Amino acid sequence: MSDATGANGPTEPTGSDEGGGADGRRVRVVLVDDHRMFRTGVQAEIGRTDVTGVEVVGEAADVDQAVTVITATRPEVVLLDVHLPGGGGVEVLRRCSPLMADAENPVRFLALSVSDAAEDVIGVIRGGARGYVTKTITGTDLVDSVFRVQDGDAVFSPRLAGFVLDAFASTDAPPVDEDLDRLTQREREVLRLIARGYAYKEIAKQLFISVKTVESHVSAVLRKLQLSNRHELTRWATARRLV
Repeated sequence: MSDATGANGPTEPTGSDEGGGADGRRVRVVLVDDHRMFRTGVQAEIGRTDVTGVEVVGEAADVDQAVTVITATRPEVVLLDVHLPGGGGVEVLRRCSPLMADAENPVRFLALSVSDAAEDVIGVIRGGARGYVTKTITGTDLVDSVFRVQDGDAVFSPRLAGFVLDAFASTDAPPVDEDLDRLTQREREVLRLIARGYAYKEIAKQLFISVKTVESHVSAVLRKLQLSNRHELTRWATARRLV
């Protein structure tokens, strides 16, 4: 599954290889992502309950919707985007902490995000998520990850686990970056993609926004950071290991 459900459309699940469905197991899932097209792709890819064992019982596009839907449906697993209107995935986790702490029927969270930045990974894990996978994950692996999280396992995309191990091995709290804190979640996403060399059109496609919106975000980032061009922005991001 690509960040936009794949250039050639969603990957088709194939029988028992999807996991869960073949042995009769079921898991109730809520999808939280502010991109409707991405939610539709995930639903099409993993939501065929008779094949995958995954039943999508609700969707949400922002923090308030997420808390309402999760509270109403009490799923076993929530697939949670990190960057959401209303405070981001961390705010959803904070407001749903009583549900996570339920000893009898805990709601468990698996972050599913385009971002592979260390601070995003560490933030949601500190908030209580059981794992973090990126949107490049295949449908088969995503189904497997959902069932593992349901079982209480911790699940990470390759290399992301190292961020968490390093963070929790350190006794020192990470320093506050006041410059970075000036940026919104979306501005940070655009910043990272610019720093990685993406063209405006590529960023627009990946984030499901218009090229004009990308330009507006870049202008805002340059203004807030007092930088002059994307080359300075790239150096700024690289120095902070955001790339």
